Amino acid sequence: MPPVTLPEDYRRHVTAALAALDVRNLVLSLHDPSLPGAPGEDVGRGSPYAAGGQRFFEFARELGFTGIQLGPQGQTTEDNPSPYDGTLFSRNVLNVALGELMREEPWGALLRPERVRAVAASRPGGESRVPHRHVFRVQEEALEEAWETFQFKRAQAQPGSVIARVAERFEDFQREHGQWLERDALYDVLCLEHGRSYWREWSSEWDRRLWNPRPSEEGAFAHRRQVLRTKHAARVEAYAFRQFLVHEQHRTLRERTAEWGLKLYGDLQIGYSPRDAWAWQGLFLGSYLMGAPPSRTNPEGQPWNYPVLDPSRYHEPPGQPHAYEPVAKPGPVLWFMAARVNKMLAEYDGLRIDHPHGLVCPWVYRAGELEPVRAVQNGARLFASPDLADHPELARYALVPPEGLDRSVARYADGWVRELTPEQVTRYSALFDAIIAAVHAQGRQVSDLLCEVLSTMPYPLRRVLEQYGLGRFRVTQKADLTNPRDVYRGENAEPTDWIMLGNHDTKSIWALAERWFKVGEAQAQADYLAWRLHPEEEGREEFARRLVEERGMLVQAKFADLFVSRAENVMVFFADLLGLKETYNAPGTVSDENWSLRIPQEYRREYGEKLGRDEALNLPGALALALRAVKPEMQPLIENLERLAARLRHG
Repeated sequence: MPPVTLPEDYRRHVTAALAALDVRNLVLSLHDPSLPGAPGEDVGRGSPYAAGGQRFFEFARELGFTGIQLGPQGQTTEDNPSPYDGTLFSRNVLNVALGELMREEPWGALLRPERVRAVAASRPGGESRVPHRHVFRVQEEALEEAWETFQFKRAQAQPGSVIARVAERFEDFQREHGQWLERDALYDVLCLEHGRSYWREWSSEWDRRLWNPRPSEEGAFAHRRQVLRTKHAARVEAYAFRQFLVHEQHRTLRERTAEWGLKLYGDLQIGYSPRDAWAWQGLFLGSYLMGAPPSRTNPEGQPWNYPVLDPSRYHEPPGQPHAYEPVAKPGPVLWFMAARVNKMLAEYDGLRIDHPHGLVCPWVYRAGELEPVRAVQNGARLFASPDLADHPELARYALVPPEGLDRSVARYADGWVRELTPEQVTRYSALFDAIIAAVHAQGRQVSDLLCEVLSTMPYPLRRVLEQYGLGRFRVTQKADLTNPRDVYRGENAEPTDWIMLGNHDTKSIWALAERWFKVGEAQAQADYLAWRLHPEEEGREEFARRLVEERGMLVQAKFADLFVSRAENVMVFFADLLGLKETYNAPGTVSDENWSLRIPQEYRREYGEKLGRDEALNLPGALALALRAVKPEMQPLIENLERLAARLRHG
């Protein structure tokens, strides 16, 4: 079957249907490595800046998507591909599109075409999974060659030449981003000096605390930093050049997505890479770490091993108050948060806030425990533990008194904190307020923020989000069909929510549907969807029967269920769109399979074939089902959508 082609009126009718259903945002979610490559340039990992990745974004726009949600884009390590453990300021240089560096404009031909072809030819195995370690090594070698070529050409460049212009932009970049560039570059330098890739294993306490001296040591530590800068100037500049490449390519992408009318969303991860934990360690509590408590999503909890921002450093210590200045001035933690969020908002149109609990009411557990899982299960809320016998150290950070707790529920339960005054909400909201301030400073709307609140929403978090009119995530594949009040059911969604079939941590809806039919759960799904999509009792039973008989139609109806909800924001994970059954990431597991699933290069053809078998999401078909359920009076639009859906199915 030839690649899927979309009729000329496709996008017009899809856009009209989204407007009729009050859907403001239809966003496709994926992470960088999953993007398809282009023949001759594919090193084994996708990039949003490479030709293959950008063609896929254009394809998403053709289908009717209004935005792209990317995962965290920080630098990962050779032995850990998880983007949620990547760096906060440095971008991942695995995203540098080598094919773009072959061009005379705008890069001055930093790589030879045969070099790029050789890297692509060295890719082991097939194209369905990312060989992360291999990509890490070959990308490093190619970028080192690009750096050497740049140095050679820069030394001979004539004023106004392409390389001279690249050099000017590079100098501007270093001036603008010098503070975090130096910290991140020196981490690599010290890893080499000590022969250890993790800072806690370095032999020198001074180097372990390079950015966290005691007041009396500041002069000596400043001297040590200067020694390192001088001794390793070439390495520091090489690090900055790699960052310059990836930042410039990201800027170019932003220009293109703006032309296409696609919003680009970044991911404000809650965790910290080892590089950031070292560079900013003075901002963290030393005795506690952040994790996830037991919950419906993770019954055993998860010891993330992420540091926790120190509440005593949110604000400057109170001094002599004056009438003309606030009592509490922003401290180093709030300045750090502002710097981080301002940088991200300058690079994206909106932000997904990963696990906002960690900003408002973090669950913490003791560092250094021999059994981290047991430690996280016995942890506590940082700001809601005024008198816990097993965590007396947390009493100083409590924002609620003992009588403000409901001790009849678990300390991680949503109702552990019973009530809050407006002043207490303000104190809980300190980090979130810094994000909102950055949003306003960058001229964005609060609605450009997506809050990844899943199965639980502790009362303090609910109060903080309510004050800004922000919603939560509704992951409908997890809905409890026996509980009318379940948070994942589509009918419980609010307009400000983001609703989706699944995300990067769930099974593909196609694999899940297969399971429903095998274990006898398809009938319950069909009955629920018939109730949602067939308001009239007459014919509802027949509609449910068809859903049970046709697996593909059941999934299309599950998709339509998103659009009949009151949520104005719909998100689709790429595996669900394309009919892939493989799992992208299995939370709480360590596997080479995690974070590695890729979109095939022949995605247009394969998507068309799967549409013909009703094994991929058919957007016009789902929209037609949704409109028939809630706006049957729009018969001409419904018929046009059904015509488009049939054409997609039959090629």
